[in-house]
Amino acid sequence: MSKAEHQTSRSEQASPTRITDPKMRGELQRATIWVAVVGAAYIAWTIAQPILIIVGALVFAAMIDGGARLLGRGLKIGRGWRVTIILLGMVAFLAWLGYFAGTQIAQQAAEFSTLIGQQVGRLFAWAAENGFAVDQSNIRDIIGQVSSGVGTITRAIGGVVGGLTTLLLIAIIGIFIAIDPNVYERGVSWMVTKKKRDDFHVLVTRLGHTLRRLMAGRLLGMVIEGIFTYILLALYGVPMAALLALLTGLLAFIPNIGALISGVLMVLVGFSGGVEMGLYTIFVYFAVQMIDGYILIPMIAKKTVDLAPALVLAAQLILGALFGILGLALADPIVAMIKTALEQRSENNDRDDALKADRARRAQRKKVGEAT
Repeated sequence: MSKAEHQTSRSEQASPTRITDPKMRGELQRATIWVAVVGAAYIAWTIAQPILIIVGALVFAAMIDGGARLLGRGLKIGRGWRVTIILLGMVAFLAWLGYFAGTQIAQQAAEFSTLIGQQVGRLFAWAAENGFAVDQSNIRDIIGQVSSGVGTITRAIGGVVGGLTTLLLIAIIGIFIAIDPNVYERGVSWMVTKKKRDDFHVLVTRLGHTLRRLMAGRLLGMVIEGIFTYILLALYGVPMAALLALLTGLLAFIPNIGALISGVLMVLVGFSGGVEMGLYTIFVYFAVQMIDGYILIPMIAKKTVDLAPALVLAAQLILGALFGILGLALADPIVAMIKTALEQRSENNDRDDALKADRARRAQRKKVGEAT
């Protein structure tokens, strides 16, 4: 036997690492799967921030896509032109907000944190007078934290944009996806097995529809809450009505928690003008929330994913604790996408079970026919 033939025969021999015991081989396969799952979870945790940026970009792209589709009902022009109109509208709104409202809101923001700190101090002083045990050092710490936190929010609105890099990445990626989403859908579907590609395209279509409806309802709620809040506060002469309305509208993007934060700020500012004004701001808060809860949300929920409030709140607490403000803001869209994917999975399982049952019935009838 030549040297080449000897090497060929050795390469065709069974591997020395081969496991002949079927049970051992099965256990090894299970262990490999668990190791792969843990490794994937670790990698996902390590790159969680980039993943959230991509999810935020998908949400932003869904908003642009929804606006482009809405324009397409009346304007028979190309998709690229419609996306351009939407983007120009966004830029125009931001320019208007900075030019016309920037000065007024910046002036109000400069006084806002100090006013909130004073009101919190008065609240604790009233609590101490009525027999509640309140530590003065804790009061100072809380006032400092509140003033610092509120100052951060208002400074961001007044011109100092927090997380500029993250927002810029979300905007750039979202714009690229919105211009031609089919390119990215085809690219991802190429990595899916052929027999699953049809289901993948159906899932992507449903996810896009869910996000467009969800974001359209969210933006509508933000606008209505902001406008109603400003009108009601301005009619009574509540200080900083424009700033409070803007905060209410922006925080409405975050369900449950956003409304609570804006309500607390509104009431604190209201009581700075007296008890009557404070009670009026409480009325305004509940009036706006009733409009949102009993009119807007039920109307929107009929056309999008109907999410249980407790489920959304739990997701916000978990994602907010793990990933900060970005996780908190994206909790609702993430839960909506997961629910849509699970519904699609359930429908596919029902379809596969029905096909298997049909095949079994046909096989049984065939056996009966052959027997007779």
